[in-house]
Amino acid sequence: METLQVVMPRSGEPDVLELRRRQVRPPGPGQALVRVAATGVVSAEVQMLRGRYFAQPKFPFVPGYDLVGTVEAAGPDAAVPVGQQVAAMTRTGAWTERIVLPTAHLVPVPDELDAGEVVALITNGVTAYQMVHRAAKVKAGQTVLAHGAAGGVGTLLVQLALRAGAQVIGTASPPKHDRLRELGAIPLDYRQPHLADRVREIVPDGVAAVFDHGTGPGLHESWRSLARGGRLVAYGTTSSLDDTGWRFTPLLSTVGKLLWWSLRPGRRRWTFYGLSQNKNFDEDLTTLLELLRTGELRPEVAARLPLSEAAKALQMLIDRTVVGKIILLP
Repeated sequence: METLQVVMPRSGEPDVLELRRRQVRPPGPGQALVRVAATGVVSAEVQMLRGRYFAQPKFPFVPGYDLVGTVEAAGPDAAVPVGQQVAAMTRTGAWTERIVLPTAHLVPVPDELDAGEVVALITNGVTAYQMVHRAAKVKAGQTVLAHGAAGGVGTLLVQLALRAGAQVIGTASPPKHDRLRELGAIPLDYRQPHLADRVREIVPDGVAAVFDHGTGPGLHESWRSLARGGRLVAYGTTSSLDDTGWRFTPLLSTVGKLLWWSLRPGRRRWTFYGLSQNKNFDEDLTTLLELLRTGELRPEVAARLPLSEAAKALQMLIDRTVVGKIILLP
């Protein structure tokens, strides 16, 4: 059986992506062949394209961090039946029509849920959920600051923090501020100088938590925005996309700064959050699926494009023209 895949052959701009066909092997013991219905586009893939993602494989490879699909065939001892709709976080490999995966990594998805909306909950949703509830432990009555609040993670983070009873200040470019207001956040321009001063005009004592996906030059403003005892949750290095040199440098630089700042008075704390498929992943994704089913959480799907337009999807992400998650449809 053949599958069509998007291949990232080398670093460069989105136009280097290639469409290739290859044979798919049958599923082995404990594996399933999944026919992909929807797969997502995340900022990590932009970093991979630039050769800047710290955990990326060697070129060439098939990108794709997450997917929703249907089990077409199952190997011996497979724990998921044929015909079951499933979700998976793959990190790479999901930009394809079909893929063989370990059934231990598949999370059942109710058939009535939209595959595109579910994809928005896998990497982005679990990231937002775990940062709000496990890393920062946001409580009712607190105020939090979310950078990139109009993005795939940010729009979900805003909703989850509000649902926890917090007030949310969200940064984004001005054209996206109306949508942030509709979600219930207080919008600020992320390019505004002395951002922490503006935050403290809203919350004089500072915020209980900051969620920072860029961790670049604005990291100090994030730290300054924290109240005594507040926590900064760093979860990316997207500001380093155009950097050169060793790709681990931004991560190490961020950790070094946060270690130094945390020694100062104020009892401010920090966490560098990274999503992993640990024992909480399936539980947290299942919780999000139930919130989607009941209408308590609504993912922002910015665009649905055919798999063949993966290059366009990456360019849209680079241009920062969208609100929410971009979905590819094989």
